[in-house]
Amino acid sequence: MHALDAIALAGGRGVRARPLTLEGPGHIRSKAAVSFLGRPLIEWQIAAFRNQGISNFYVAANGRENRYQVKDALRYGEPLGVTVRYSRPRSDRFNTGSGQATLSILQEWDLRGHALVFPADSIFELDLDELVRGHVASGAIVTVATVHRTAQEVAGTYGTMVSDGGGWIRSFLEKPPLGAIEAVMTDPARVPVNTSLYLIDCARLRRLGAEGELAALARGSLDWGGDLLPWLVSRGHPVRCAPIVKAGDLGNPREYLLTMAEAMAGGYPSLRLSRESAIHESSLARRDETSGMTLAAKLTAGLVWIGPNVWIGRDVEVGPGVVLRDCHVGDEADLHPWCRLERVACLDGAMIGPGARLSDTHVGMMARVDSSLRRPTVIDGFSALGHEVRVGEGARLTGVTAYPGLTVGAEADALERARLTG
Repeated sequence: MHALDAIALAGGRGVRARPLTLEGPGHIRSKAAVSFLGRPLIEWQIAAFRNQGISNFYVAANGRENRYQVKDALRYGEPLGVTVRYSRPRSDRFNTGSGQATLSILQEWDLRGHALVFPADSIFELDLDELVRGHVASGAIVTVATVHRTAQEVAGTYGTMVSDGGGWIRSFLEKPPLGAIEAVMTDPARVPVNTSLYLIDCARLRRLGAEGELAALARGSLDWGGDLLPWLVSRGHPVRCAPIVKAGDLGNPREYLLTMAEAMAGGYPSLRLSRESAIHESSLARRDETSGMTLAAKLTAGLVWIGPNVWIGRDVEVGPGVVLRDCHVGDEADLHPWCRLERVACLDGAMIGPGARLSDTHVGMMARVDSSLRRPTVIDGFSALGHEVRVGEGARLTGVTAYPGLTVGAEADALERARLTG
């Protein structure tokens, strides 16, 4: 494979993903640093690309939270055996979008070969060697990695493109309505979606960035999908698309939970996750307050049911009657008797009350779900509780997001599709 650098785009504010991207009121959590299966997301990304041969990484950050939370996770690459460098803080004032941030990295670090540009809120499954070979052989200035979705899934949600038989892109459609997709796509069941992962020819893109027209555009607004790619295609520069195996979006609670479940089921082999349930030895040895038995003993006696694709961290207390399936449970969490969790991300220190029934839910650090066997709390529908949220006994939440530190009272019976921000 040709020598390849990688550029991580970690400059957004994570609005779509809130409350996952909020540490507390007014305190942003970088998308790249959001906890995914117990580690900052960007650690998984860097490790997966390292395993395919990339050793030099550059982070295009923007703002204090993005810059220093990513740096806290990665340092300069030593924990992962790679080299990581960062955009200069002084460049933040000139940041007008992901395209401008990429051009700035190319210039700052004098990159002249080929580079992989990737977003900080997704995971990917791809054959990188194959993608690079096709990119270099084609002579494209940019290769856009794509996955296919149905026209109904794409409409109003994803960017797509029109290409010829050779994969050369002729035009872009940004979150088009269904009718516009059906008018230009020959197969509405296989509509190409821009994954925001790009292979680029650094030297050629730098030369264009130094020219007057693109330089002027960069001073105003230059995002990859909305500005830079359409500009390149409209000026006749060779931009092609190439399919990859899979892309998992973690940019909102629903996609986060679906991607987590798929990854734990082995859907992303490059992450090298075991499909077997993994329980830390300290949790197996921990006794719960109700029965006084260790988790190991309760499992042997059939008093707890832990299904496939479950990870349980350190010092987690699991009461009798608990049922878990497709879940990640963080350190020091408390799962009280007879609660049932399916496709749940339960972060460190979370407390789930007796009899609670949670499915398709993200529970933030030290969040508390009060419940009782008489009045069980039910949360589902891709809900997301921020850090230190408290939900009252007997509440029923469907598709609800609650920002950090809020209390959702028991009177929230049958609350649906609500965003609670204060």
